[in-house]
Amino acid sequence: MKTSDADILIIPGWSGSGPDHWQSRWVAKLSSARLVEQEDWYKPARDAWANRIVAAVRAATKPVVLVAHSCGVSTVAHAAEHLKPGEVAGAFLVAPAAERAKRSIPGMGADFIEHRREPLPFRSVLIASTNDSYCTPEEAKALAEAWGSEFVDAGESGHLNAESGHGPWPDGLLRFAGFMRSLSVLRH
Repeated sequence: MKTSDADILIIPGWSGSGPDHWQSRWVAKLSSARLVEQEDWYKPARDAWANRIVAAVRAATKPVVLVAHSCGVSTVAHAAEHLKPGEVAGAFLVAPAAERAKRSIPGMGADFIEHRREPLPFRSVLIASTNDSYCTPEEAKALAEAWGSEFVDAGESGHLNAESGHGPWPDGLLRFAGFMRSLSVLRH
């Protein structure tokens, strides 16, 4: 699938994605990408954030590919419980937030990081680093296994955001292009 064949929904985590974050750059670069806005980027609320994704998926006119980072990955997992098979073609999940995030992110609801332990109803890849301050490599691998996601070890890459030197993140864009090619076109 080409990027132009899909509605690419970009799903940031806590505080949104600033202008130097790779997600913001992808929104600017990919004509079919758009940001899923949340009411309050500084107060992650499980159901409210998940409902925004579900609404964006249902408003899409082409097959949907989700691109999530950090708490956005958690939001995708929560939203998946409310999505029908075939509504999403795939999900590109980067630097999930896990138990460590509960202690680090102010304003997060207590249930936000309680992840589902069943396979996601769509194809997915989960990319995580070995030194992420929000998720251990073991937690990331366990999530990938539970969700049926392909797991990619990004090495020592921090939280895979602008602060860790991944503003443009060309390697991520190349991996995303490969993921897109691997998706079959679904009728929407």
